[in-house]
Amino acid sequence: MTRRRVRIAMNGVTGRMGYRQHLLRSILAIREQGGLDLGGDEALWPEPVLVGRREHALREIAERHGLTEWSTDLGAVLADDTIDIYFDAQVTSARVEAIKKAIAAGKHIYTEKPTAADLDGALELARLARDAGIRHGVVQDKIFLPGLLKLKRLIDGGFFGEILSVRGEFGYWVFEGDWQDPQRPSWNYRAEDGGGIAVDMFPHWEYVLHELFGRVTTVQAHITTHIPHRWDEQGKPYAATADDSAYGIFELDGGAVAQINSSWTVRVNRDELVEFQVDGTHGSAVAGLRRCRVQHRSATPKPVWNPDLPATESFRDQWQEVPDNAEFDNGFKAQWELFLRHVALGEAYHWDLLAGARGVQLAALGLRSSAEGRRFDVPELSL
Repeated sequence: MTRRRVRIAMNGVTGRMGYRQHLLRSILAIREQGGLDLGGDEALWPEPVLVGRREHALREIAERHGLTEWSTDLGAVLADDTIDIYFDAQVTSARVEAIKKAIAAGKHIYTEKPTAADLDGALELARLARDAGIRHGVVQDKIFLPGLLKLKRLIDGGFFGEILSVRGEFGYWVFEGDWQDPQRPSWNYRAEDGGGIAVDMFPHWEYVLHELFGRVTTVQAHITTHIPHRWDEQGKPYAATADDSAYGIFELDGGAVAQINSSWTVRVNRDELVEFQVDGTHGSAVAGLRRCRVQHRSATPKPVWNPDLPATESFRDQWQEVPDNAEFDNGFKAQWELFLRHVALGEAYHWDLLAGARGVQLAALGLRSSAEGRRFDVPELSL
């Protein structure tokens, strides 16, 4: 099999997500499988060029994985005509200017979300990419998870009848940093650095709802900071100026209502860190990262409210597991492969910078809704 190489400048791979999901479990995993099969006895071979600010960290990652190319000079990397794709997993506050430079250099763009700190910035990136004629994509990994792929299978098969509502619960307790190390970087809790759970998670909920159930038409939210003081990576206290919990109600095109809670201040009492319950006239489902369980109307029990007696039945045991019926790859890797095929072969791909702007829009409207105590319509976006 002949190899067609594609060179990818990967900015932000020293961070948790950039390293684990994008470099290790996506690009390097594609190389380990012999490249991406394009058909016709040809494989696309990704060649990562690591980019970042910390020279020692880049060198250590490169040596660990047998890579030879890394740089702290983004301008020099973008000036290299052999670079085909620019990927961005930096902190949000640094993303827009870097992507602008990459677009100006004629690189295809693949980026983490949110694509910008505000809607104007996100739409500007989408317009610049369109005008430059480059290919562009935004990470929307949740819809490639096994649990949500099973949920989509149920939707496509008409299992639910008319979908009435979606209830989502996401989150876990992130340690404050005073007596146990926090699981998330401190910038996540500083608004001035682009932190906050609303700007992080509302873009996820936008594409999950849009792809599976319908466009979000209105939003009403309560967004708050439950823990106002935390300790950073050096053990120093700092003020948490960004929100750590967001409670949203979203009306969807078609009439269904979604309620999604997002929190870094909740202790988990559910099977997975994120779960969505979907209720329809013909059946219901609960989907997480990997599992999906269903209850059809023909098998729905008849609970009776009686607070004077203990429950005599296990409600969880009344649900049926949806089988895998397929092999599910890492969700980040699956989307990387689709984007690489889009770049190499021009195959259809709609998770672009305009789709990313919809997520930024929903986060901005959610924050405004919380600040003003109002419900807002969500206008359709176009360029």
